[in-house]
Amino acid sequence: MKIEEYSFGRIVIDGKPYTKDVKIIKGQVIPEWWRESGHVLQYQDIEDIVEARPHTLIVGTGSPGRLKIEPELPNVLAEMGIRVETLPSSLAMERFNELIELHGTDKVAGAFHLTC
Repeated sequence: MKIEEYSFGRIVIDGKPYTKDVKIIKGQVIPEWWRESGHVLQYQDIEDIVEARPHTLIVGTGSPGRLKIEPELPNVLAEMGIRVETLPSSLAMERFNELIELHGTDKVAGAFHLTC
């Protein structure tokens, strides 16, 4: 699995383009992901990721990084053994690819906001 390209509003994963936010869980793309509160990532937005128990969750916060994470969420996930890294989506794409190569698709999940 590889994220090949990211630009504002578009991501290409394994040759397939997506124009709406996506999650990647155990190597599967979950298209058209949206959060309950729009630009705030909350626990209920990633319950399927939590159930998969990755070692690391990479969150792409959009081009300028407008997506925010609920303040207590990283601590809640850390208690479950899930480390969270948040980066603007272009950097998150690179980090996701790097970790997938090192640890495999079962250990790394992604949640990518594609626009602002």
